Amino acid sequence: MFQVIAQWFQRHFSHPQAVLLAVLLVVSFTIVLTMGTMLAPVLAAVVIAYLLEGPVSKIERSGMQRLWVVVVVFLLFSVFVAFLMFGVTPLLWAQAKQLIRELPGYIAEGQRMLENLPDQFAFISHEQVRQFTGAIQAELATLGQRILTLSLASIPGVITWIVYLILVPLLVFFFLKDKVLIVRWLTEFMPHERGLATQIWRDVDQQLGNYVRGKFWEILIVGGVTYVTFAAMGLKYSALLATLVGLSVIIPYIGAAVVTIPVAMIAFFQWGWGAEFAYLMIAYGIIQALDGNLLVPLLFSEVVNVHPIAIIVSVLVFGGLWGFWGVFFAIPLATLINVLLRAWPREQGDEHSTVPPSAGEPLAQSASDA
Repeated sequence: MFQVIAQWFQRHFSHPQAVLLAVLLVVSFTIVLTMGTMLAPVLAAVVIAYLLEGPVSKIERSGMQRLWVVVVVFLLFSVFVAFLMFGVTPLLWAQAKQLIRELPGYIAEGQRMLENLPDQFAFISHEQVRQFTGAIQAELATLGQRILTLSLASIPGVITWIVYLILVPLLVFFFLKDKVLIVRWLTEFMPHERGLATQIWRDVDQQLGNYVRGKFWEILIVGGVTYVTFAAMGLKYSALLATLVGLSVIIPYIGAAVVTIPVAMIAFFQWGWGAEFAYLMIAYGIIQALDGNLLVPLLFSEVVNVHPIAIIVSVLVFGGLWGFWGVFFAIPLATLINVLLRAWPREQGDEHSTVPPSAGEPLAQSASDA
């Protein structure tokens, strides 16, 4: 057994750059796992900096000084965030309060429908319906207590968010302004022989930036089209539901399946089993189909394809480890693991060995050829 482990270790860690990669991965994962909560503003700032780096780089290539480009892009993004906070958020809050006021009526109507099920289906008994409704009422009571506890404990959270509103914009501005200096400072702590690590970082950095910017536009496009569709068809809480649909694209496959439930329930309680309900669900299905088959391939054409099973497993694993950020970065992290497995240097005698790509060879191409 020990000999087998020693041979495996020799085959996969005989190359010095493989050891460097392993150390970097262990250190990075340890920092995020142990200090993820404290570093939340930094992580959020890094995501926003990736989002804004695209337009900054394009404008900078036209000859404009980077400092002024960063100032202009940062101000435009600040105006967009202010519009979301003072224009969209009050509308969502108003619709959320309206939904909470009308929720008891929806629950009562749903309970009446459940009580009529034994008269329509012989295999359903009144006792089963009573047990089911009792379980739902118990869950709703528990949810109400959690909401009350959350509201009482939200004062420190509000203070934290105020601090984040100050820290995150400052971090974003300096990440964009001093990008070259920060990268140069970090590379000073790395060994000189780091060709493989540099190639992997360049490939993952490009894909991560494309993913963040693509996901941002996907949320805006899907949410906006859904809101226009729901509002045109007269669905209640159209802005609130459209926001949920837009945010659901963060979690591949699972998000779309989960958000369909509130959309279908609101439409059913508003119209019943009628033509309006059918038309709305057909329109919603068309939006989801266009998102998965047209929009996603256009926005994420430069991101390495990952099998759906790998994406779902990544969402479950990284979401359990890092919460929201783990879910958001599930696809880039799965892509990173895929690239690492394909490009990892092995002993030359191994029949499945992979030679590290040269400095001029794109890693994504070398990984696909492996």
